[in-house]
Amino acid sequence: MEAQYPPSSATPPEYPVRYSVDYPDRDLNRLTSAFRIFTVIPIAIVAGTVGAGSLSVTAGHHGTYGAAGAGGLLALGPLLMILFRKKYPRWWFDWNLELLRFEARVGVYFALMTDTYPSTDEHQSVHLDIDYPDVERDLGRGMPLVKWLLAIPHYLVLIALYIGAVFAVIGAWFAILFTGRFPRGLFDYLVGVGRWHNRVVGYAFVLATDQYPPFRLSP
Repeated sequence: MEAQYPPSSATPPEYPVRYSVDYPDRDLNRLTSAFRIFTVIPIAIVAGTVGAGSLSVTAGHHGTYGAAGAGGLLALGPLLMILFRKKYPRWWFDWNLELLRFEARVGVYFALMTDTYPSTDEHQSVHLDIDYPDVERDLGRGMPLVKWLLAIPHYLVLIALYIGAVFAVIGAWFAILFTGRFPRGLFDYLVGVGRWHNRVVGYAFVLATDQYPPFRLSP
């Protein structure tokens, strides 16, 4: 009798951090693309005001709580809450997610992947979702202390991917000026880099999952 094996799936398991950008299957605005380094300045200033590092301490009836952010993300506060109380306040998580979404829209606009000016609240063509964790079931109490260290291999890969992304944007800039279109291969590469980046951020800094990020550009 032959042994029975479960059917294999070619589709990799879905990671708790998901990122995609709608491809602009149309001619892009050549004028705003040509001067994107200048047109992005106003919204980049806005992003800088909400994305600056912060430290706050609140005293209440149940004790004193602190929340610290690097680049605007609340990182130290969630770390302490997970470590000592096995909790991740939902509003802290929502702040981190919405900040990452806003920064992603600005980044996509700056990278010429859309000519629609970034909104401060609407998702537009950029889709970033992070599953809110069940802390008791999904997050190890001590994992936030070591995630930044475990992610070092990803930092090294991302450095190389970022360098490639710079050349991809330069190539796309020339293509848009001459043809009005963003080359699909370059677009998919930049989406993949953004996907990889956000998975690492969600794992090591937002602390939303203990699942180690996959080494791939694809979903």
